[in-house]
Amino acid sequence: MATSCAFTKFHMRGTLLKNPQKVDRFLCRTVRTVASAKSEVFHAGGHRSLSALQEERFQQAERSVLIGYHSRINEQTFLKNLSRHGDIKKYFFYESYGVYALVEFTNRESVASLLDEAVIPTCNHEATVPFKSRLLSVKNLDSADHLNLQLNQQFQPQTSMPINQLIKRLAKEKTMEQQLISLTEAYQLTEENSRLRFLVCSLIRDLASTYFPECTIKPFGSSVNGFGKLGCDLDMILDIDGTSISKVKPKSGLSMEFQLKRVSSERVVTQSMLSVIGESLDRFAPGCVGIQKILNARCPLLRFAHQPSGFQCDLTANNRVAVKSTELLYLYGELDPRVRFLVFTVRCWARVHNITSNIPGAWITNFSLTVMVLFFLQKRNPPIIPTLDHLKKLAGPADRSVVEGNDCTFVRDFSKVLLQKNSNTLEDLLREFFDFYATFPFSNMSINIRTGKEQHKPEVAPLHIQNPFESSLNISKNVNNSQLDRFIALCQETSWLLQQSETMIPRAGDQGDNPTPWGLASLLLPSQVVAVKSRKKRREPASERIKSLLESLKNTKSTKN
Repeated sequence: MATSCAFTKFHMRGTLLKNPQKVDRFLCRTVRTVASAKSEVFHAGGHRSLSALQEERFQQAERSVLIGYHSRINEQTFLKNLSRHGDIKKYFFYESYGVYALVEFTNRESVASLLDEAVIPTCNHEATVPFKSRLLSVKNLDSADHLNLQLNQQFQPQTSMPINQLIKRLAKEKTMEQQLISLTEAYQLTEENSRLRFLVCSLIRDLASTYFPECTIKPFGSSVNGFGKLGCDLDMILDIDGTSISKVKPKSGLSMEFQLKRVSSERVVTQSMLSVIGESLDRFAPGCVGIQKILNARCPLLRFAHQPSGFQCDLTANNRVAVKSTELLYLYGELDPRVRFLVFTVRCWARVHNITSNIPGAWITNFSLTVMVLFFLQKRNPPIIPTLDHLKKLAGPADRSVVEGNDCTFVRDFSKVLLQKNSNTLEDLLREFFDFYATFPFSNMSINIRTGKEQHKPEVAPLHIQNPFESSLNISKNVNNSQLDRFIALCQETSWLLQQSETMIPRAGDQGDNPTPWGLASLLLPSQVVAVKSRKKRREPASERIKSLLESLKNTKSTKN
């Protein structure tokens, strides 16, 4: 049934594209914002727990649909057509293999009404579709409605800005503290991007629930811990706790009948569940492409691309320790705003200088870097954040958590955590971070945020960082001597640069379109940290180093992303 607005029916997306391509642009527009991102993290009582924040995001996702179209349809006509099904609370547009709109209704009933009107595209043969997808598409038949979206729309990029643009942005700031804050604002996940991540989890859950009706699919890691960068992968976990075997004695005399084949371990069960879901994603899930079943890894997972959102996704089913780590990092990030500012800055610095990489290998990971920042902040005098052992002492009975034999207990009530007063500025902390690790005794000591103290290495490894909850694991076991030596040398070089007044003071009147990089901006220039091995053997005269530095600063226009 065609609508009165010259639209065809909404169609459920069912076509699987077999050749995923790189998303070049991912644009977003938001209107009718009910609350800012900050107000959704804080409320009158103080900090909001991660579980409360996630619950709100899930409710938003359940009231939302994702709609794609190939032609540019007039925005008002588009919204008028949708509003027949109920009040629209929020919406925004973005691009990823076409134009998409994420639309949140006020009530879930509106979504059901929309799906009832949607039709399943006809095929050459009869086929059964196992679920109703909330990924829809709409086509416009009337050429009169082929109007461009309003020209005055302000699209916000949802991928990180190129490093050369970031350097220009930072060079225009007036203080180092403002530079660290500006970098974080430019790189952190936006309100819209976060909503899209939860909606993708909800869409995948629609399919998984056809096999496991009581399951949930939750995001974890950088998507929700507060340290996620625009463009980061979407890590998800399949949770079937709703159908776990009850240890309570049945009182009704009734028990469920189901088939459970004997298996050797929980790992085998996990592999079986992921195999079933992986096959279903490949056959039925619209927009999911490049399904990889990586079932023999330490933590079995499915890896795929979700083209409508542009996300690279990893789905696991038994990684609860990682979920607790996510909650711990979220707590640390909420305790003091300097934590997030410093983590984002160090991660950006590390990526620019190839200390970290998107390719698996001997590089230091973002998680390892984050733990190193947390450990450094625990070592300040007075400490800026407490140790994990201290958070465990503050925990109540409801916080008790043992996962796979690992004690993951820590307090989750922010009001119980009393921080010591530390007045260090962000500029002080950044300088001290590089000083700290430029001289850290990596050869014989390990990093442990549970105790907040260096400990003798329990194993032979260049870099040893103890997993916060699985104490027998070294989260940096992949790092080799060469990468660690390079990290130390870069810390030394960066520490030296931060001591030079010529690079730490903005030039008066230099606020045009291409201001000279200074402070943090100068640290992100790839040309600034070179020949570190030779400099360890022979230190250049200070005057020559400063002259070389200033000369390279003048050539910032040639900086590449």
